Amino acid sequence: MASIGFMRPSLVSQNFPSSPKFTEKNLPDLAGKVYFITGANAGVGKELSRILYAQNANVYMACRSESKCQKAIDDIKTAVPSSSGALNYIHIDLGDLSSIKPAAEAFVAREDKLDVLFNNAGVMLPPAEQKTTVQGFDFQLGTNTVAPFLLTQLLTPTLKAAATPATPSRVVWVASMAAELYSGKNGIDMATLPAGSKTYSPAVTDPMMLYGNSKAGNYLHSCEYARRHRDDNIISVAANPGNLDSDLYRTIGGNEQGKAQEEKDVGKMSFVTRMGMRFFRSHMLHPPVYGAYTELFSGLSPDVTMAKSGSWIGPWGRFFNMRRDIANNAKPKSECGLGGGEAFWDWTMEQVKEYM
Repeated sequence: MASIGFMRPSLVSQNFPSSPKFTEKNLPDLAGKVYFITGANAGVGKELSRILYAQNANVYMACRSESKCQKAIDDIKTAVPSSSGALNYIHIDLGDLSSIKPAAEAFVAREDKLDVLFNNAGVMLPPAEQKTTVQGFDFQLGTNTVAPFLLTQLLTPTLKAAATPATPSRVVWVASMAAELYSGKNGIDMATLPAGSKTYSPAVTDPMMLYGNSKAGNYLHSCEYARRHRDDNIISVAANPGNLDSDLYRTIGGNEQGKAQEEKDVGKMSFVTRMGMRFFRSHMLHPPVYGAYTELFSGLSPDVTMAKSGSWIGPWGRFFNMRRDIANNAKPKSECGLGGGEAFWDWTMEQVKEYM
């Protein structure tokens, strides 16, 4: 799929976005608002935490490393000394489903409502020794897709508690343009992800397809969540944050470890994928704050109404059309779609039920 659709107008616009129109300058005072951000200690998550905290928000920063998160908290407080908001560390490891419920319980012990959940954290092309999660999922699928799904299920009661018809709460599923560029047929073809299996069939091996599939999974979950929770006044959107010079690329040529890993993976990628990735990293990456603007638009812009729930949002805060086969797969059969969103939801729920 990597060679299909590179020049679609939507993808050209996402690769060459206009200036952001919804930034910190558009925010009201956020005192009393509560936000939960995974992967908040670096890159986009750190920038988003800073922006919200600067407007006096109560921000929960969910990270694997307490020391790294505390360093990020100290940096933000130094940069924004006048805020009356709060920055809170929550331990979470999206590569281990057993850490998700304790993270949700730690949050619920302190808060009874949640205005926006930002499923921001993600991984891309993990090292060879890290191909599966603790529970045995393909590492990218488990970390990027299965774990955020579980976290969202566990935090849904607090999202409901904050939601009203006038001020819906929101879930932002941070995906990637890779969902459109690299995922397989229909984003995720359930024929390659059999019931009872935690990994794809042996035919699915391309590292970038595995990444693209995990991000297409975010879109499928977002659309299905939007359909199921519309009456609860919860908006659900998936977002491509943009092409960013962020920590996501730490294993792809950004350092010696990354270069070594790239050499291992390069033989598994198609020529088009390899050349595209190298050009992409060299010429098309933007500072992480721009990705924060995409997520900020998704989570707080008044343009993201209940009527827009289930939308695909791209840089730096614009609505786009998802690749046609993925969008059609997200629709239930009752709406003349392929029903893949429902099927993938059911598959994921089966995987996480023992951790709920």
